[in-house]
Order: sequence, then C-alpha cells, then structure tokens
Amino acid sequence: MKLKDLNTNHKRPLTGKEYLTSLLDDRQIYICGERIKDITIHPAFRNSIASIAQLYDALHSSENHDILCWDTDTNNGGYTHKFFRFATSSDEIRQQRDAIAEWSRYSYGWMGRTPDYKAAFCCALGAYPEFYGSFADNAKTWYKHIQESCSYFSHAIANPPIDRHNPTSHLIKIEKETDAGVIVSGAKGMATNSALAHYNFIVGTARDTENSPDFTFMFIVPMNADGAKLISRTSYELAASVTSSPFDSPLSSRFDENDAILIMDNVFIPWENILIYREEGSSRSWAVQSGFARLFPLQACVRFAVKLDFITGLLQKSLECTGVADFRGVQSDLGEVVAWRNLFWSLTDAMWAEAQPWENGAYLPNSQASQTYHVMAPMAYNKIKKIIETNVTSGLIYLPSSVRDIKNKELNPYIEKYVRGSNGIEYIERIKILKLMWDAIGSEFGGRHELYEINYAGSKDSVRLQCLRHAYSSGNMMKMDNLVEQCLSDYNMSGWTKPHLHNNKDINFLDHLLK
Repeated sequence: MKLKDLNTNHKRPLTGKEYLTSLLDDRQIYICGERIKDITIHPAFRNSIASIAQLYDALHSSENHDILCWDTDTNNGGYTHKFFRFATSSDEIRQQRDAIAEWSRYSYGWMGRTPDYKAAFCCALGAYPEFYGSFADNAKTWYKHIQESCSYFSHAIANPPIDRHNPTSHLIKIEKETDAGVIVSGAKGMATNSALAHYNFIVGTARDTENSPDFTFMFIVPMNADGAKLISRTSYELAASVTSSPFDSPLSSRFDENDAILIMDNVFIPWENILIYREEGSSRSWAVQSGFARLFPLQACVRFAVKLDFITGLLQKSLECTGVADFRGVQSDLGEVVAWRNLFWSLTDAMWAEAQPWENGAYLPNSQASQTYHVMAPMAYNKIKKIIETNVTSGLIYLPSSVRDIKNKELNPYIEKYVRGSNGIEYIERIKILKLMWDAIGSEFGGRHELYEINYAGSKDSVRLQCLRHAYSSGNMMKMDNLVEQCLSDYNMSGWTKPHLHNNKDINFLDHLLK
C-alpha cells in the first residue's frame, strides 16, 4: 500500500465506501485457522468494519461537518477531522474534544480504537517533526498524508508476554539494512483492531536487550506488507452471528475490536517509513518527548466518558425494569455512578481549559488531568461493574435464551406473563434492556471490555508511577513539600511562630497547674 493508494481526492477524508475498498489489499488476517479472503464481508469482522465506515461517512455529512471537521493546514484546500490536525490554542483542544465525543457516540463509547485514537500520533508528527532528527521530513510527509485522508492507524508497542527469561528471543529485530530500507522480524502483542486499520506503527527500545541497536527503532508498516500477519483472537461478532441475534447481543455483534498477535516475518520497511533508527535514547523517550503521551489520553478519556454516559443511562433503565429504582441504597449507588461519569467529563474540561503551549505553536492537553484519567478509569470501571451486579442482580440472568423463545407461540404467553418488568414495563422492553446490559458487562465481549479498561494505559504500578514522576519533574511535589514545610514552621516547642496567632500560656490549664 503506497501513500497515494488510499484516496484519490486529497481535499477530503475517505468516505465509508472508500474505506471498505481500501481494506481489499491482500492483507494477511487469520482467524479459526484460515486466512480471510475479504475481511469486509467476513462474519467475524463485517459489522465492526461497517461501524468504522459509518464514522468516515459522518465526515461528509452537512449535519455533522461543523462539529467534526476543520480545514486542513497542509495547503491542499481540503478538510479533515479536527483531531487529525494539531491544535494551536486551548479552545481548539476543546473543539477536538467535542469532535471526538461526536464520533464516539456512534458506537456509544464501546469502540476505543477508532481512527481518531491514533490521530494523536498524526498530531505529534505535525507539531514536532524536529524530534525525529534526520527523519523529520518523513514525519512531515506522514502528517500531511494522514491528515488529508484520515488514514486509520493502529499500533503494536507491547512485547509478547513470553520468554521473560530470554527477552530478545521474540522481539521485533532489525535483520538487515539495505539501500532502500531495512528488513525486520519478530512479534508484537495486542494489535487491537489492526485488522481494520491501514497502517501500524511499531516502536522498539533497547530496554532489556543489552542496549542492542538492532531492537531500537520506530517505523510505519502498511497492514498489507509482505510478511506481516495478524493472528486474531476469538471473534465475539462471529460468535454472536452464529449463535445469537442483534436483539440478544446488540453490542458484541457490531462493536467488537479484535485483538491480534502481529507477526513480522522478514518484512521490508522503506526508509521513508522510518522515524527512529538505532537511537536508544529517542525511542525510549519518544512517547513523552514527542507529545504523543499527552495527546492520546484526550481521545481515551472522552471515549470513556461517552461510554459512562451510556452505562449510566442503561443502569437507570435496568433498575426501573427490576423495580428497585426507588430504593434509597440503590439510588445512592446510582448517584455514585453519576459522580464517576461527572469526574471523567470534568477531566476532559481540565485537559482543554488548562492546555499548555508547546512546540511550533501547538498546544497540548493538560498532563495532570491525563494522568489522573489513567489512574482513575480502572478504579471507576471496576466499581461501576460491581454496582451494576449488586443492584440489578438476578435481573441480568432472569432472561430467556433467545429472541426465538419470544417468537415461539407456545412459550411467548408464559414469557409475557412471567418475565415482564416492574412499573408497567412490558416484557419485550424488559428483556431487550437487560440483554443489552448483560452484553455490556456479563458476556465475553463485556469481560474483554473490563480487561481493556483496567489495563488500558499499562500496569497498575506504571500509571501511578507516571503521576509520581510528573509530580517531581514538574515541581509540583516540591510545591506540596514546601506547603508542609511552611505549616511546620508556623509553630515550635515554645508555641506559635506567627505574630498574628495567640499563644495559650495565659489560659493553658497544665501551665497553671504546674506552677
């Protein structure tokens, strides 16, 4: 796949139809032991792909244009999604936040790795190409290309969790260098939704590799590159299509973001696709210093907030179905869920309102709010899921197996009588609502989402250490320490040291008693 192949009209993003066509590029996607011939019609992926295509079509709707789109800054006279062009003010970050939210509502917050997720990578390339040194022109070229077409990027950064006693045995490694580029082999883990993307960007560092430069790089690879293979996990969409129905599995049957193992078997990477090469320092510090680490949490937090909007509304409906919505304790728990929802929307407000100027006129979202999102989101999701389980309780499983039971003329009268909701809620509405809730938190799809949310930004320790390191590097920890020192200096063993305060020697009972 060459840069020019995605879109022949460089003044606008891809349409949904063009996106579908762009996936017919002979990519190697495997599932259930077979290579997929046409991923756009394969039942393991087709509805998820259609959901992404809908996002591209939204960019061409006059109804959504002002919310979603800006003019490009590449001098092509076109337009793009707002998060595919770096912001030059805090208010522009606010507008990016709103555009991300608008797109996220198309999947009710359940698709996190949509094209705007890695638009953060695009913005980082455009705002600070100088970071990439001798490859700065590559960064500029890719910024222009990604912005003008809204190309769909995924990433594969995590190393496979295997052979930790021999960490270099499976890592992607530079095998050979040629005049035209390099050849690499190895594997990366958790290439989420890469099967639906146009490109992947791969980052390697020399950590745990005895500082060998053969493992130190950053490059872009098209998903149809010779030797690139994706081995997909189980498809929840396929399982829903084979055994269920949209009525029974309304989320998993259309919003499954398949996670895959990415194999690189002697893949050729041309020099124009390389951004970092054999520089241990820059690849290790890339995420923070390039700006990427402060850009992608904006999309992540907004998407999470939209998801909590959906979950909060669905919980309210579920409680009404089960007849417990007016119980004081239940209302208290629902209020806590609302508070969690409010927290994450407030963090998105802080991200734009406290944005800071950066390189080349660009602005970056507030890093404290971003790091707080990373720490609090896993805690929130675990707590919210528990609240749902302990308040909706058996309502989550007091359900017929399938919509076919309702369509069965013999069973339907019993279901209508014994599976109806409280407060006059008819049985079909009750079943529909509670099956939606089960798909959200109880199905295999729901279980994967819990795993996704609690591990989104890395391990529990890592996200907390990020907060701690920022507190030190920003000077905030020193300010907090100084605040304590100031308090400690307000008094000593003889009493107050501040002239505006009154010492108590005139009224202290023990002083008088011991005289």
